[in-house]
Amino acid sequence: MSNEINLPLLQDADLRGKIVLVRVDHNVVKKGIIHDPYRIDATFGTLYYISAKGGKLILMTHVGRPKNKKTGEIEIDEDTSVQPIVDYFETKLHIKLKVPEFQNFEGKGYLGIDSSINHMIRDLKEDRIDGIYMPNTRWFSGEEAKGEESDRFAYQLAGLADIFVNDAFGSWQAHASTVKVTKYLPSYAGFLMQKEINNLSRIYNPTRPYVAVVAGSKFDTKIDSLYTLLREADFLVLGGVIYNAYLCAKYGFEIKGIGEDDMKPAREFVEYAKQFDGKLVELPFIIESDTLEGRIEGKHRTLDVRKIAPGSKLNYILDVAASSFELTEVQDVFHKAETVFVNAVMGFTPHFNEGTIALDQLIDDNRNAVKLYGGGDTMQELKRLLPGLYIVALDSPKYYIFTGGGAVLKAIQEGSVQGLDTVKALEAKNNGQKK
Repeated sequence: MSNEINLPLLQDADLRGKIVLVRVDHNVVKKGIIHDPYRIDATFGTLYYISAKGGKLILMTHVGRPKNKKTGEIEIDEDTSVQPIVDYFETKLHIKLKVPEFQNFEGKGYLGIDSSINHMIRDLKEDRIDGIYMPNTRWFSGEEAKGEESDRFAYQLAGLADIFVNDAFGSWQAHASTVKVTKYLPSYAGFLMQKEINNLSRIYNPTRPYVAVVAGSKFDTKIDSLYTLLREADFLVLGGVIYNAYLCAKYGFEIKGIGEDDMKPAREFVEYAKQFDGKLVELPFIIESDTLEGRIEGKHRTLDVRKIAPGSKLNYILDVAASSFELTEVQDVFHKAETVFVNAVMGFTPHFNEGTIALDQLIDDNRNAVKLYGGGDTMQELKRLLPGLYIVALDSPKYYIFTGGGAVLKAIQEGSVQGLDTVKALEAKNNGQKK
């Protein structure tokens, strides 16, 4: 890895005989099922290296959102458990991992790490087990807390180990297990973290023309990165609810399901985009559905945006039609691209897929372009809809699949990977470790 940002690297750590606490992003479980293990497999290099160099592993990740945003209560249940990840490890690698349990305070989750884990750590040191996998970090009240509670949890985590390794690029939020723990342990960037940062440079310094495709279910969550991409990319393509809100703001449509929380940022974005004439590639053919229940015959149709009168009221717009990607002007943009960044599922899954399939196939038609895919949903839909292309993409030097789409968009928005709190924390630690 080019180390211009001065990160402490795993390969420079002395691991022999050390307990190594590794923060990974194994957030791949939904209702107890792993739909795509890519993010787990992507960390194997780091974990194998630590073991090969004599380190003893304690792993930790978050899974889902067990905290109720309205009430603040933390629900501990099987849906957000790490157990399916542990089962995957044991089946795939034939190793034995143990998950400690702590006292659950109803509604508050785990208040901390108690001494019961010490027996498990002794088993780890004496090779009776191959590793410890901590419970979902978000089951602990201190993980997403602020101030003293967060510091206390980070200090308890640090007390388990000799060294901390962050290999969770996708977990960019400044939580106790990603940022605060670096205050208390020698800390290093794992190999996946290094790889993700290296590939970000292909977005920061793209070979041009550079095309960005972004879709999402909320305009306001991606608005800052959209402004940046509009400035930095040569062409920007929108999809999903973001595109629907954009169409409403620009053409005065009323689309069912698009509320004022999306319309306000969309109007501001449309106004801002006027100074970048020609950069936004509009996809004129869209699919209207009378229902969200599925792709039901007689209840969906293809519309041409250019033929819809301003002020028209539309039902749900659930996809971009494949015919949009057959237009010469759209194909030219993608065929001439040298770099394509994709953080996009174009349609309402699982029934409206033609826009995503047409997009991915058009991107693949361009054999020379560097294709950078970001985000769990983007990756999962590529695997579901075009499994052959997904397999090719995993091994092709022309493709790179980031493990964290949100982290990539945050890094784009910040204009530098140093804008991520996780990277800043490691950099600060490196400066201290070198003194």
